[in-house]
Amino acid sequence: MSQTSHRPEDTTNQDTDGPEAAGPETGGAGSPVKPGPGQPPGRSWEAVRHLLARLHFYAGVLVAPFLLVAALTGLAYTLTPQLDQLVYGDRLRVERVGETVRPLSEQIAAARAAYPEGTTASVVTPPGPEDTTRVVLAMPELGEKQRTVFVDPYTAEVRGELTTWFGSTPLTTWLDDLHRNLHLGETGRLYSEVAASWLWVAVAGGLVLWIGRRSRGRRPKSARGVLLPERGARGVRRTRGWHAVTGLWLALGLLFLSATGLTWSNYAGERFGRLLDAVNGNAPALDTTLPGAEAPAEDHSEHAGHGGSGGATADPAGFDTALAAARNAGLGGTVVVTPAADAASAWTVAQNDNVWPVHYDRVAVDASTGEVTSRTRWADHPALSKLSKLGVQGHMGVLFGVVNQIALAIVAVGLTAVTVWGYRMWWQRRPTRADRRALVGRAPEPGAWRRLPLPVLVLGIPAVVALGWALPVLGVTLAGFLVVDAVVGAVRRRRTA
Repeated sequence: MSQTSHRPEDTTNQDTDGPEAAGPETGGAGSPVKPGPGQPPGRSWEAVRHLLARLHFYAGVLVAPFLLVAALTGLAYTLTPQLDQLVYGDRLRVERVGETVRPLSEQIAAARAAYPEGTTASVVTPPGPEDTTRVVLAMPELGEKQRTVFVDPYTAEVRGELTTWFGSTPLTTWLDDLHRNLHLGETGRLYSEVAASWLWVAVAGGLVLWIGRRSRGRRPKSARGVLLPERGARGVRRTRGWHAVTGLWLALGLLFLSATGLTWSNYAGERFGRLLDAVNGNAPALDTTLPGAEAPAEDHSEHAGHGGSGGATADPAGFDTALAAARNAGLGGTVVVTPAADAASAWTVAQNDNVWPVHYDRVAVDASTGEVTSRTRWADHPALSKLSKLGVQGHMGVLFGVVNQIALAIVAVGLTAVTVWGYRMWWQRRPTRADRRALVGRAPEPGAWRRLPLPVLVLGIPAVVALGWALPVLGVTLAGFLVVDAVVGAVRRRRTA
């Protein structure tokens, strides 16, 4: 309970830091807005803060549960590299690092002898000297998943197999689904899109309210007043300080997660895909047509090369030829070798190094001659394509290795704390006088939008409509909030009339 509630004259646990804290009865920032100089009666730029406070409050109360789930599941996902090594280390690593690597054809032959079912869809070379080779088998009964056989590259010994999803182990796949859709399929993806759609709104609104706040009529006089909690603050003021300052320090990370999460969400992601198409921002397609043959369908998929049925009759020796051609063309590091889809197509070899500095060059190889027939370079990707690709890897905690994981874990823990502090503030602001007790504090006063200056309305309404189109889940939930808020306000006015 706030310390201020022990004073007889207090009627609530609210302070007067700003519109998000005070109600009209306090005479603080929540009081009716007075017209500013030159403004029409009832209109004031201060109403913008009141509107942001109400929006931030409801975003916190209604959307925070989604953010909390996203933070906790995301925190679990950041640990997947270490968990994979702990659970599947006997398959992912070799017993002893040797001096000579066996040809891919020998490793594939060993994998196929142990697991003859399915077709060879691709082979992933080891990312490090202690890692195993992955022979990916397409299995019709597994749907979009694959069987991956792990082979010691030095001895061609089969270390085991796993059912994988585009290269991810079962544990990583389970945690990924938990974070992405709570194991509820396409319907569950709405939760993560709601979280990503509103996260940036809550962060931006909170920054404006905190940096521009008024403490007993005065703004903070120094950077310390913005960057650190208030010294000696107690009760709700102390909680708000930690809530706001933590959000401030994590703002860039939270905005990054919001933006990158939206790019591959269901509805906003589809809009982003349209943008890439409109500005030619997609990754360049690799031409896999052999000279003199008709062009097959081009594949822009992020997961191309990890599955499919292109290896139905692939000669294991072709993997050696394609790999050698790619190495001669300068493709180092771990690569994915995918056999030709048909007789008119070339084999593909794609770099798959997701750790900075990343390498994503791709080549098409004629396995009959060992000639490179086409190539795409990471350096030639459009800027939007690069930002999207790097954003995904950063969001997944891969781009900068362990440092990336630690940063994401800090942001996830911080977001969890900010959410808990937000609910604690709501509880601390509850009325405590005997005749006015309540479980939680009141929402900021409604009606601020009616007092907005005309320029804000003229520019703001089209901007909100445009945002609602670009981020459909944000638009629908915001419209729902406005309808419910209007209905609740009308009911209350009728009761007090």
